[in-house]
Amino acid sequence: MLAFFRGLTKSRVGLFIVFIFLGLIALAFAAGDVSNIRSQGVAAVGGGDNVVEVGGTAVTAAEFSARVDQELQVYRQQQPTLDMAQFVAGGGFEAALNRLTSGLALDRFGRDQGMTISKRAIDGQIASFPGLQGPNGQFDPAMFRQLLQDRKLTEGAIRADLSRDMMATLLTARLLERQPVPQQLALPYASLSLERRAGTIAFVPTAAMPAGPAPTAAELQTFYGRNLARYTIPERRQIRYARVAPDLVKAAATPTETEIAQAYAGDRAKYAATERRTITQVVVLDKAGADRLAATVRSGTPLAAAARAAGLASSTRADRTREALTGETSKTVADAVFTAAKGAVVGPVRGGIGFTVATVDKVEQVAGRSLAQVRDEIAAALTTSKTTAAINDLRDKVDDALGDSATFDEIVKDRGLTGQTSAPLLANGVDPDRPGPADATLAPLLQAAFQMGEGDEPQLVATGQDGSFALVALGRVIHAAPRPLAAIRDVVARDVAADRARQAARRVAQQVLAAVNKGQTLQQAFAATGLRAEAPKPITASREQVDQVQGPGRAPLALMFAMAPGTAKLLEAPGNGGWAIIKLDRIQPGDASRDLARVAAVRQAFGQVIGREYAEQFARAAQKAVGVTTNAAAVARVKKQLTDQAGASGQ
Repeated sequence: MLAFFRGLTKSRVGLFIVFIFLGLIALAFAAGDVSNIRSQGVAAVGGGDNVVEVGGTAVTAAEFSARVDQELQVYRQQQPTLDMAQFVAGGGFEAALNRLTSGLALDRFGRDQGMTISKRAIDGQIASFPGLQGPNGQFDPAMFRQLLQDRKLTEGAIRADLSRDMMATLLTARLLERQPVPQQLALPYASLSLERRAGTIAFVPTAAMPAGPAPTAAELQTFYGRNLARYTIPERRQIRYARVAPDLVKAAATPTETEIAQAYAGDRAKYAATERRTITQVVVLDKAGADRLAATVRSGTPLAAAARAAGLASSTRADRTREALTGETSKTVADAVFTAAKGAVVGPVRGGIGFTVATVDKVEQVAGRSLAQVRDEIAAALTTSKTTAAINDLRDKVDDALGDSATFDEIVKDRGLTGQTSAPLLANGVDPDRPGPADATLAPLLQAAFQMGEGDEPQLVATGQDGSFALVALGRVIHAAPRPLAAIRDVVARDVAADRARQAARRVAQQVLAAVNKGQTLQQAFAATGLRAEAPKPITASREQVDQVQGPGRAPLALMFAMAPGTAKLLEAPGNGGWAIIKLDRIQPGDASRDLARVAAVRQAFGQVIGREYAEQFARAAQKAVGVTTNAAAVARVKKQLTDQAGASGQ
């Protein structure tokens, strides 16, 4: 679950890499109020024992506990079902402590060297966060203030975290760059990818094992107790919601005949008879040049050709009204064009820039349209605008009610909405009690519900591009728990039978393995079992080929590259399919000395790894320079408290 996270954060350099993956500011927001460390190096009053002290800056147990919880909330945005127990088990607790310690140490070290982070630089980081940009794509201070209020943060705490993170980046950015690696260091590793191995594989299928007698009640109970995780249903949440879509405000959004007539009268020019013209024009900067061009065109040369001959460019304005052409050129040019006959040469006419020479290519008289002719068009436009206004007005009223601490039921009743309650659903929308596809329309509502805490106030969730939204509240939370044995007795019985067959297949495979390791060939040992199964067969591959294989066929090949020649090993097939016995017969070393491209690729990859190693060593050196004191007992107490609370709450 947290394998990638755990692997990444085993080293303190994970501080920088994890910040990149999480989003620097997102993590700063999540942890801002809990790492409320005083810049003078004095721990906050209260909060129990200090967990760690870095360069004179102390972090209390309460502060660190809150920080771990906030980091969990950040990860839950990507994995909603993640709980504190899983987060701690996956290495999240130690990683949070490492990030905090390294960040404080690097910040103190940088400042001791006279380095500072300017207010303008921090402003730029905040302003560049996409979640704080308004409709115009610019930083929206109001959204920033709202975020601070929603997360119960202070601007000072966020700026302090950003300052520390930016200091760490300044100190380590060059170290994390690719470092030079000698060719002779890379050659042995490049040659490894060309190494080839050959062996033999035999397979003992589970299906070939006898079924045996039906399991007893005691066997069922024992198996069930040992495999509770297999029968555990993840946390489910019941959501209460009320949808608001255009259909809900249809009555209020339907325009009256009076409104349609008023819209027609207010935009009469749009529907009146008009004239449209298509012209070709050329703009010449000087009057003499424009006169020569006009004379050439009047003598019979097309305007576009005359312009090209003079090194000028022509353009076409198609189906323009006088008003449109005025906006694109100037009133003088438009008036001249619309008073000329079709085919006439216009100009030179002084425009906004230079002098315009034009030809009138087409003249079209557009008849006016009556109210009856455009009624449906106006009605559709009015319906769209009134629908948008009605939905926005209702959303504002619901939002105001939430601001006044109104409950879900109160808002639904006051606004005439239809409240609904879902079945208890998993984070992916599936109801374990009623197998079937998830309702895709509930996805945004579930995402919000799984980020809410019990007792949180309802939220507004956008559900469509047409302004649709939903009022969402958290209903019942059913914490992860195994199904009762009585309800799944048949399922457990099938699992017991499958496990018996698995164990029987494993015993047969172990017998074959023991015989091979005593000197028999794999073919001889497998034949002695008397199984009616496929005979052993040869397998061969290079390391490079193993990396290219996908699916279940990859595991046996990969195992060969973790074995000594002449040895054999067992490998369980996926899906309780059986057991494979793999014997490695021979190894053919690779040689990449003539494959310069392969060696270069290894040098490049090693350069990145070495850069991360340098950064890790630098972080350790910074900690040593500023001084770090960790209170192991306090750390253990915080960890135990978090896991105990998770267990008590059923997380």
